[in-house]
Amino acid sequence: MATRTSVILKTMNVIFWIIFIGLCIKTGTILYSYFVSMAINSIASQNLNMGLNLSELYNYDIIHYSTIVIMLIVLTGLKAYIGYWVVKISLELKIEKPFSEVIKNIIIKISRIALSAGLLAIVAQAYSEWLMKKHVAVPVSWAYGEILFFAGVIYFIAQVFKKGTEIQTENELTV
Repeated sequence: MATRTSVILKTMNVIFWIIFIGLCIKTGTILYSYFVSMAINSIASQNLNMGLNLSELYNYDIIHYSTIVIMLIVLTGLKAYIGYWVVKISLELKIEKPFSEVIKNIIIKISRIALSAGLLAIVAQAYSEWLMKKHVAVPVSWAYGEILFFAGVIYFIAQVFKKGTEIQTENELTV
């Protein structure tokens, strides 16, 4: 049973690394495309990342275009940062003693980062809707509801780990 769990954890570690690297690449791609669209050729605004076309917004106003793209870069950057901490958990986790101060602190940090990402996504969604009222298409899905739900789940898990760490510490002192 322990071997099976160990294999699953190692597999998850590899998957976490792949997701983290993918999020870093996505953030870098958007950042690079933004700089190209601003400094070299505005045509880059037609395909910022995987078909994301913000050329109408670029033609409408460069300031609004920059604001949306910067919010998108920060949001994907926050997701990559969460990915980094998830990788860190997978490296720190000891199945014999799963509840530790380090893991608890990382989970709390992830919940705070996710909350920040959710709040940014709410602001970005409101800003996008405001721009759409001005008849400017902003084809970005900010998914603030999912991000806030994720933040809540992670916060709940952080509280469970906090209590688990307290109980594990008490048990170690008792024995």
